[in-house]
Amino acid sequence: MNAELVVLRGVLAIAFAGLLAGGAYAQSQDPTPQQQDIQNDKKDIRKDKKDLAKDRADRNADQRDINHDKRDLGKDRADRNADQKDINRDRRDLNKDRADRNADQRDINRDKAQLVRDDKKYGVNSAQVQADRKDLHADRVDRNKDQKDINHDRGDLNKDRADRNADQRDINHDKNDLAKDRKDRNHDQRGINKDKRDLHRDRKDLRHDKHGH
Repeated sequence: MNAELVVLRGVLAIAFAGLLAGGAYAQSQDPTPQQQDIQNDKKDIRKDKKDLAKDRADRNADQRDINHDKRDLGKDRADRNADQKDINRDRRDLNKDRADRNADQRDINRDKAQLVRDDKKYGVNSAQVQADRKDLHADRVDRNKDQKDINHDRGDLNKDRADRNADQRDINHDKNDLAKDRKDRNHDQRGINKDKRDLHRDRKDLRHDKHGH
């Protein structure tokens, strides 16, 4: 009788252990809906953190681009303004040289007329005629020098205008880059804000699922 009782108890113990093991196995194989929700929430949180880190990195890179564009824009504006000052100076020089050239040409015309009068009045080899020829030569030298200055000023003016125009194109390009980078930065900031909201919502869901509500 005692032997049968021992055997019966052993069988019951083995059966009960089997039930426990089966239940644990079933539980490990098929998590409850609450456990599944918690796992999904944790997975969503990890994804939100990755998205947030990526968007922050993109936003920071865009901000560095914006700062770089601002420096380039400031430098190109300074160059453009310096070129404009050179242009204005070249114009003043050109106007002055033209005025000098025109004055020298008037002196030449006057010397020529004086030479003709003195030649008739005093003769070809007279002192007056020799002085007139000397004045005429000096005025021609001055006129030619002024013309060289005019040609040089024109070259400087054309070069400065080309530089100014190139700087203006750089300014326009920098403005476009700046606008694009600001747009990208703002887009990334909106992404960051969305990621923060998603992260906050998923953490709230996780707390909710952990409490079994």
